[in-house]
Amino acid sequence: MLPGKPKFRRRKEARPAEIVQAAMEVFAEKGFAAAKLEEIAARAGVSKGAVYLYFETKDDIFRAVVDTAIAPNLQVIRSMAAAHPGPFADLVRGIFGHMGGVLETTRVGGVAKMVIAEARNFPELARIWHDQLVAHALGAVTDAIANAQARGEVREGDPRLFAIELISPLLLSVLWRETFVPIGAPSFDIRQLAHQHAETMLRGMAKEAA
Repeated sequence: MLPGKPKFRRRKEARPAEIVQAAMEVFAEKGFAAAKLEEIAARAGVSKGAVYLYFETKDDIFRAVVDTAIAPNLQVIRSMAAAHPGPFADLVRGIFGHMGGVLETTRVGGVAKMVIAEARNFPELARIWHDQLVAHALGAVTDAIANAQARGEVREGDPRLFAIELISPLLLSVLWRETFVPIGAPSFDIRQLAHQHAETMLRGMAKEAA
């Protein structure tokens, strides 16, 4: 090894992903308005100037967080729904198992809280979150429910409303964790909540035998 050469040099192609991960953490902790590029850069281990090599604005960083750190997890839901012809109960259990793990182990919940809290002042955040994430996930679950209704597995009712009923407790669970647990409220296992809620909804949605 040549004198003065570092033992390890980070590959430049890895830096955008490191910046995105750091930004996700800062957004979840500080919110969008209070997030500083200097702190994002420090978390990523790069200079502020290096951040500008990859992203022109904080909005661009947020889009990258959605596109590369969050959207792939929801793409799994769309893929599961598209590849699963039935039974519907197995699909729901698979989706909720996946989402429970994602919400338990990532900062997605903190970023979701940020979007809700700051949507009035930064409506573009809500637009990106809806168009890139919510609309796709809700659409995939809605289509799966409609298909299950056509097969006679799910009772009559608006499939989109059923989809919202299925998804809503997961959103509430992360809002609880991000809002109330830090001030001393008891936490709970999001994976367990996802499992219990899925089983409860499946019983309620099942079409009764003639």
